[in-house]
Amino acid sequence: MLQFTSQEITRIREKVTNELIEKLIADNFDVLNSETLVPPDARATWNLYYFCPEHGVRLNWDRKSPTTHACPIDNQQFCGEPYDGAWWRWLNTLNSKACYELGLLWQLTQDPKYLSKVKDILLQYAQYYPDYEVHGGIPYNGPGKANAQTLCEANCHLDFARGYDFISDELSDADKHFIEERLLREGAVFLIEHRTDQLHNHEMKINATIGIIGLLLQEKAYLEFALNSKYGLHYQLNKGCLGEGMWFEGSIHYHYYALQALLAYEKVAWNTEYSVSNNPNLKRMLKFPLKLLMTEKYFPRLNDCIAGQEELSHVHIFEFANKLFPNEVFNKALNTIYQTMSRNNLEALLYGDDAYAATEMLSCSSIHAPDAGYTLGYESESKNSYLLKHSPYGGEHDHYDRLGLIIVRNGQEILPDLGTTGYGACLHKQYYKTSSTHNTLVVNQSNQPPINPIVHMYLEQDGYQFVDTEVNWGTKLAEVDSHTIDEWDTEAYTNVRFRRCILWLGDALIELITVHNPDSQRLDLTYHARGQHLLNPSWTAVENTLDGPLSIMKNCHERKSIYEQSLVYRIDGQSDYKQTVVTDSCCDFLVGNAPDNPATSDLAYLLVTSRSPVLNTLVLHDLSESGHYQINDTQWQDNSVTFMVTNNEEQVFFQYDFSSCLLIRNVLHS
Repeated sequence: MLQFTSQEITRIREKVTNELIEKLIADNFDVLNSETLVPPDARATWNLYYFCPEHGVRLNWDRKSPTTHACPIDNQQFCGEPYDGAWWRWLNTLNSKACYELGLLWQLTQDPKYLSKVKDILLQYAQYYPDYEVHGGIPYNGPGKANAQTLCEANCHLDFARGYDFISDELSDADKHFIEERLLREGAVFLIEHRTDQLHNHEMKINATIGIIGLLLQEKAYLEFALNSKYGLHYQLNKGCLGEGMWFEGSIHYHYYALQALLAYEKVAWNTEYSVSNNPNLKRMLKFPLKLLMTEKYFPRLNDCIAGQEELSHVHIFEFANKLFPNEVFNKALNTIYQTMSRNNLEALLYGDDAYAATEMLSCSSIHAPDAGYTLGYESESKNSYLLKHSPYGGEHDHYDRLGLIIVRNGQEILPDLGTTGYGACLHKQYYKTSSTHNTLVVNQSNQPPINPIVHMYLEQDGYQFVDTEVNWGTKLAEVDSHTIDEWDTEAYTNVRFRRCILWLGDALIELITVHNPDSQRLDLTYHARGQHLLNPSWTAVENTLDGPLSIMKNCHERKSIYEQSLVYRIDGQSDYKQTVVTDSCCDFLVGNAPDNPATSDLAYLLVTSRSPVLNTLVLHDLSESGHYQINDTQWQDNSVTFMVTNNEEQVFFQYDFSSCLLIRNVLHS
């Protein structure tokens, strides 16, 4: 066995609790209590088809119901494809997971029923696997055999291989040869043939699986391919880790997914000459996202992050990370995780430090990461925060929301990033991924083309933070060494320049926005709040005439041809939130409701619409409990703006020169 020495497994047996053994048994109930079922042909497709098309939530998987599938919200039944094929994909996941977890149970208990079940699963897959037809058709992905994409193939083989490692010493030579040649080696060869030449979390998992099989079979060619070839693990780490340590795809979920793959390999290789722990970007990637926490335990749902994946719960990352690189930051991450869950878990058992002691938890803080492309402001007393996204384009898992804004008030997201849902659900591409469903600029209700923003200036002083960023669609589109697909409108955005400055005061956020629109396209400064509009009688009910993602918006009201508007939102569990918009040209204001994520409730949208060749806008987000902030005397010149900020405590004059990037602050009354 490669994963643990005999001394290590003895220590693990001494530490394991009955509770943890019972949990492993319960987690594998369907496999343990049913006859082993393996697809006899290539019928399994994609697990991300297994979502309700209306609510965007995962369907209830039932071992006894391969042809009927129920929505957990309203129990609506779905039959046929794509749901049936996704059901079999889920079964493959349960089978492969059982190989690893029941193989571990065999090592922990020496109960032969677990050994027998793992052996049975592996032998059946080895029987069928060489004859599975190559099939696919999943967007952006290579094909599979047991499954419909190369990533899924790697996921299953990773657990097949680790489960095999747990039981191989108990197998006959004939059975070992059968499994190694017809399943593991066939799988590695397939993955080598279909690994894509790109930076991607998929390729991290594919490399990791090839590397583990290479270690088990002592196949140096597999290891060389997985580790040192172009697009191997070291190449992915060296090219895919941006600046301060963010994975280039820009999704917290996929950042940790890439690390999960890498650490799955490292858990087998870390005491060998094939360890990757000497690559400095590994530690950098482990640390950086922890700086993006916007509340005590939750990340923003940046880019492709399915609802629920934003919680800091990654024991599979940080127990082993703390073993590889004993570190106060990782200790704090673990302590934060264990505030709401027990440490009696598999990762702590296998890799945890016996001397672990609870220390401080992670704390949120303001950061500016120009290379990764995020600026975050945090005020500890009120637990208010914001995040401005100015990251480089990250490929297929990115969203079309450059200079997108998130605001948290009193620990609660009020201007959220929605993330996404299962990729097989129509809401993914038609709604969640679009520019129109983010707090950013939208031109002609179409998606932003990929442009890498620039940061003109960043300043942090006692009492405030200021950042000035810009996207210029008159420049060359961004490129990335990864899958992309053209889902944007280059013509609509041609020569549009969007400059967004954030002045952060802790209990208020002020935006200075200037948009150059030489072709007089339709501009929509778009905001959505997790609350309800409180509208006065000046708003007129209208029909929704929008095209595109927001054509589903309902309860629409508008005010036409105005320069200034205050809006009030009712926020559950908080006092009302106030937003004030001041423009220098006549704009139309449209409000309405469209889906949150999950799509079982609605957000309150605001669109500030203009066709002006130059649109200058100041937006005040009053996060104070009493709503006492006011903006007065806003004056836009050719390259500068002046305005007065008044609250209960002081009156402050601000001037910002866009040419020299000079901010002047003058307290007039305190």
